[in-house]
Amino acid sequence: MKPAFSILERKRAGESLSEAEIRDLVAGASAGASSSSWGDAELGAFLMAAAVRGLDLEETRALTLAMLESGEQWDLAADFPALVDKHSTGGVADTVSLILAPLLAACGVPVVMLTGRSLGHTGGTADKLESIPGLRLDLDRAECCRLLDEVGTAIGVATGDIAPADRRLYALRDRTATISSIPLITASIASKKLATGAAALVFDVKTGNGAFLPDRAQGEELARRLVETVEAAGRRSSALVTDMNQPLGVWAGHTAEVRATFEALEGEGAADLMEVTYALCEAVAEAVGQPVSRRRLEDAVASGKGRDVFVRWAERQGADPAWLAEPRFELATVEVPLRAPGAGVLAGVDTTRLGLLLSRAARGSRTDIDYGVSLRMVQRLGDELQEGQELARLYLRREDEGLIAEAQGAFTIDPLADPEKVRPPLVERL
Repeated sequence: MKPAFSILERKRAGESLSEAEIRDLVAGASAGASSSSWGDAELGAFLMAAAVRGLDLEETRALTLAMLESGEQWDLAADFPALVDKHSTGGVADTVSLILAPLLAACGVPVVMLTGRSLGHTGGTADKLESIPGLRLDLDRAECCRLLDEVGTAIGVATGDIAPADRRLYALRDRTATISSIPLITASIASKKLATGAAALVFDVKTGNGAFLPDRAQGEELARRLVETVEAAGRRSSALVTDMNQPLGVWAGHTAEVRATFEALEGEGAADLMEVTYALCEAVAEAVGQPVSRRRLEDAVASGKGRDVFVRWAERQGADPAWLAEPRFELATVEVPLRAPGAGVLAGVDTTRLGLLLSRAARGSRTDIDYGVSLRMVQRLGDELQEGQELARLYLRREDEGLIAEAQGAFTIDPLADPEKVRPPLVERL
C-alpha cells in the first residue's frame, strides 16, 4: 500500500492514478480516520486535486468500483433479468420517480430504486414518500425481492451498508467545495446505483437555473460520463438531459408532489411532467431490451393499472390502507397568491430560489419537515400575462412577508420578450 502522500503528490501534478492507488484511498476512507493514513486532511486533499486536475474515465471507473465494493452488492438482476433503475440529479417538483416506477411495472418492466432525501434546494423522493401515513422505506435485498415478485417495484432508501466509503467522501466534498466535480458526482451516483444490480439504468440529468449543474454543456458532460462509467462496469445505461428552468409540473412540496403523483396516474398529470416521465420510461425499457411504446404507457394510465400498482406497492410497504383507499392531501392552510406586477411574458423563474424558500418554510425553526408547505404553479415560461394575474400560489403555515416577497421576486415578467424564445427545450437525449 502506497503512502497517501505519494499518491497525492502524483495527482497534484496531474498524473493519472492507478486502480491500485485509488483502491488504497477508498480503503482508507472506509476504514475511518483513526485506522488509516487517509485521514480527513488527506482525503480532502485528494478531492480538491481530483476537482482541479480531473479524473479520466479509467480513474472514474476505478473510483466507482472501489466505492461500490466497499459495501453490499445485491445483484438483483440475477433474479430479475429485466430489472431497471432510474436516477435524477435533482430538481424542484421532480415527481418523475413516483410515476415512472408503477407505470413501468404495469407494463411488465420491474423497477427498483434506492432514493435519497432533500439536498439543498431539491426535494428528496424519500421525504415525499414519508408523507404517506405508515409507509416505510428501509428495505434489504430479501424485502426488495418480495416486492418485485408481488408488485413489480420496490422503492426504499440506501442502507448504511451500501457504498459506505461514499458517505465519508461525500461529507468531505461538502466541506471542501468539490460537490460540483463531474467525476466525483459520477462515482458517487454510480457506486450507489450499481449496488442494487439492476440490468439497466437511466439517468435524468437536469440542466437550467434549478439544477445543480445549471450549464447545459456541464449537464451533457455529466450524462455522458455516467453512461460511460455504468457501461464500463458491465451494465446497460442511457441518459436524458431535461430542463429545470422552472418547477416541473404544477405542484412542489412533499405532500403536494404525492398529490401530483396520484393526479398523473389518474390521467390528470401536467403535460411537461408526463413528457419527461414517458421519455425516461421509453429510454430505460429500451436499454434493458423490453421496449415500451408511448401508447402502452398512456394506456397504463387510462386503464388505472399504473395507479393500482402504486397503491398495491405502497400498501405492501406499510402504508395505511384506509388512506390509500381515499388519499387526503393536507396542504398548509395559509394560501398566498403570487401575482404578476405588470403585463408581459413570463420570461424567467428562479427555480433554485423557490426550492430553497420552500425548504426553509417546511422546516421553520423545527428539525421535522412540514409536509404540507407547498407551491402550486399556475403559469409556465412563455405565457402571456396581464397585470395582477396569478403566477403561482404558496401554501404556508403563517404569513411571512419576507418569504412571500422573496417568492414574488423569483418571477420575471418582460413586456418585450418573445414567448417562443423563452420556452426551453424540455427533453434531449444524448
